[in-house]
Amino acid sequence: MTAPPPSPTTRRHRRRPAGHLLGAYGLPALTALLFLVFSLLLPRTFPTPDTVRSLLSSQSIPAVLALAATIPIVTGAFDLSLGYGLGLAHVMVMQLIVGEHWPWPWACLVVVAGGVAVGVLNGLVVVFGRIDSFIATLGTGSMMYAVTGWVTGGGRIVPGPEGLPAAFTDLYDSRLLGVPLPAFYVLALAAVCWLTLERLPLGRCLHVIGSNPRAADLLGIPTRRYTVYAFTASGLIVACAGVLLAAQQRIGNPSVGLDYLLPAFVGALLGSTAITPGRPNALGTLVAVAVLAVGLTGIGQLGADFWTIPLFHGGTLLLAVGLAGYSARRLRTGADAPAPPPEPPSAEPDAGRMGGTR
Repeated sequence: MTAPPPSPTTRRHRRRPAGHLLGAYGLPALTALLFLVFSLLLPRTFPTPDTVRSLLSSQSIPAVLALAATIPIVTGAFDLSLGYGLGLAHVMVMQLIVGEHWPWPWACLVVVAGGVAVGVLNGLVVVFGRIDSFIATLGTGSMMYAVTGWVTGGGRIVPGPEGLPAAFTDLYDSRLLGVPLPAFYVLALAAVCWLTLERLPLGRCLHVIGSNPRAADLLGIPTRRYTVYAFTASGLIVACAGVLLAAQQRIGNPSVGLDYLLPAFVGALLGSTAITPGRPNALGTLVAVAVLAVGLTGIGQLGADFWTIPLFHGGTLLLAVGLAGYSARRLRTGADAPAPPPEPPSAEPDAGRMGGTR
């Protein structure tokens, strides 16, 4: 007896593993491919331990900010105050250490506490003020930029001849097992974010809020409180990145934070197309940051002009938004859903056979 041909649903189900693997791990494969291409083009400078260490060190702050941007995106919100908060945090650390002569641990703790307060403020404005997150965080970010200008007077905060405490600058300059210490900060933060968003009930509730707020309300999830939690976590991470930036820069520059805003969102949005396509996730964000880091480093070593960096970031952002939207639509339409079970055979007697017995 010849088996019936597979239905379109069954054929799609059979093709799904390959498509799923391509969607989930295409970005890591692209990272490896870019590294291989630049290694072949620049065999003397690119595939070297110094380049790898430089990547791990210089991309630590963009990676931390991208993880900070990922958390509100999980709830369907955007925190555009990231760059302004980073600038204010690193300027305040420098002002407290250099201008006020505070011990550096106390200065860092106060700045981190201030970052938590800013995150709570952003969440309250968005949730209880019922203002779109784009507008709300852009407004609070502009206010933070004004505070940054007031603290610095529009100039830079430069340490005296004695410099900054060595223990403070070691937060960025130290190495562990030959690897720059900031790389371990990123790995630890990514692990915490992954565990929270993917394995704990809080993270699952945040994903429900971002995908279907009405369903979250019907399920009894406190959407307002959890949205404030997301912005609070973002503010905390941004403040920690500001401390790390101050240890790296060693001067207070009031405008440096804005340079990190676009890479952070590119990493967060592009990361939602990897590992678990259609969902913002910490591991995907790390992979996206790696793609950007390898691409920009290779382009720089090839001698490209300075304007290629914003061009690369802008083009990648458009690509990231398009791919993220496509992945989300595939999830909503059920393109990646498992095929339904086959229908059981009909219990009615065959019409032809009945006619034959007559």
